[in-house]
Amino acid sequence: MKNVIDIQGVRLAYWVEGEGRPVVLMHGWLNTHADVQMIADALKEHFRVYNLDLPGFGESTEPTSVWGIEEHERLLEEFVNTQLDQAPILIGHSHGGRIAIQYAANHDVRKLVLIDAAGVKPKHGLSYTIKVAIAKIAKTIVPLVLGKTRGQQWLQNHRRGSADYRNSSPLMREIMKRLVNTDLTPIMPRINCPTLLIWGEADTATPISQARTIEQLIPNAGLVSFPGCGHHSYLEQPARTIAVLNSFLEKDK
Repeated sequence: MKNVIDIQGVRLAYWVEGEGRPVVLMHGWLNTHADVQMIADALKEHFRVYNLDLPGFGESTEPTSVWGIEEHERLLEEFVNTQLDQAPILIGHSHGGRIAIQYAANHDVRKLVLIDAAGVKPKHGLSYTIKVAIAKIAKTIVPLVLGKTRGQQWLQNHRRGSADYRNSSPLMREIMKRLVNTDLTPIMPRINCPTLLIWGEADTATPISQARTIEQLIPNAGLVSFPGCGHHSYLEQPARTIAVLNSFLEKDK
């Protein structure tokens, strides 16, 4: 059943199915609740699943300012406090996993599931540093050569970056830049709930090396990885994902 609630200036849409211990399910960047619905379908027989459209995606409105991880945490905190009656199980993919890490480090969580989660600031080599430097120089010089209007249009047409960045609105691009540059590794040791990591070994967005870092930093964490799978490992291996989830959550049914 679809519901809508106003939190922190965001009109947040979410879907509720099933009965039992609450599970909060959060999708990745440029995705919606529909992209993780297969997980909700598998769990709703034994759990009450709250499947969110995160701010700026699906049927939820964008924030009114450039949010960082703390603002996303406060939104989730208010959602849990007003809609749930006990500590939730959190399941987050990618961007949703980043929010889940931040929340679990500071709040009571029954269990945590991170699927190809963001939260480890990527390490960049010399080539990346050179590209960034060239981009900054071009941002200054091109408008001087072509004029402000034509220059800005040229820069927009030749802007590089991830597909997630290119396909986001101007506000969500700024939010993405702020989030990507936030390193959550210092707070990971504070997470004290049982934690399951599900990862694709061929993930290039959040590489498996990041999963191993998270596994080392969260005290009670275990990693299950799928060979050959990418950033949406749960969609590439749905049956194995559900089997692992059911095993991890068996005692909470």
